[in-house]
Amino acid sequence: MRSRGCWDDAAALLAPHAADDAAVALQRAALLGERCLFTAVGWSEAEDALRAAEALASSDDERGAAACERGHLAYAATVLGVRDRADEARAALGRAAALLAPSAAGRPLLDFRRGLVAEHLADSPQSARAAYRRAHEGATAQDDQLLCSFTWRHLGGLALRDGELAEARHGFAESLRIREELGYLIGTAPALAALAEAEPEPDASRLRAEAGRLFRLLGGVPTWLADQLSPEAAA
Repeated sequence: MRSRGCWDDAAALLAPHAADDAAVALQRAALLGERCLFTAVGWSEAEDALRAAEALASSDDERGAAACERGHLAYAATVLGVRDRADEARAALGRAAALLAPSAAGRPLLDFRRGLVAEHLADSPQSARAAYRRAHEGATAQDDQLLCSFTWRHLGGLALRDGELAEARHGFAESLRIREELGYLIGTAPALAALAEAEPEPDASRLRAEAGRLFRLLGGVPTWLADQLSPEAAA
């Protein structure tokens, strides 16, 4: 369901078990937070779910994971221009780093999200690159292919920013390959659009057109992708 952007349906299935199970409550909060990032709506529901997950957390790992989700939600609100919560994002991710052991299962995701804050809120590409690389190494060790697709894409973005087209193309292509193999539809259009930025014409236009078709098929999700597509592709 997540791969097709059916966050409401997935959250509804988890709701009966989320009242007294910390792991399920956190999973539900993460789903609703992801919906906010992709659609820019549903903030109140995501906040309610996150507070419920925080209340149920009892171990350092659970509290750290909840803090990681809070940081991500605050990051999403800031980067989408809903509300400036940059300080909250940094504080929450810092708290997560203090709670999660270096070997904790949630550490690669935390590293990735700290990279997002470094890149998009602090404008510190060097710090972001280091965080993305740590996240990539951890995700690879855990065989978390979906997270690897995110780290590949963002490392590619930093390479593109530095004018390293071959490196950028490789990162974007790997991200796209993984998402297609996993059937992660809501993330495939952004991966196609990213690869288009590193490809010459006519491949760039073909990739953007393909991204636009998938964007329309999914009802205009993610909403922020419209800015990266041509008017014809996003129409």
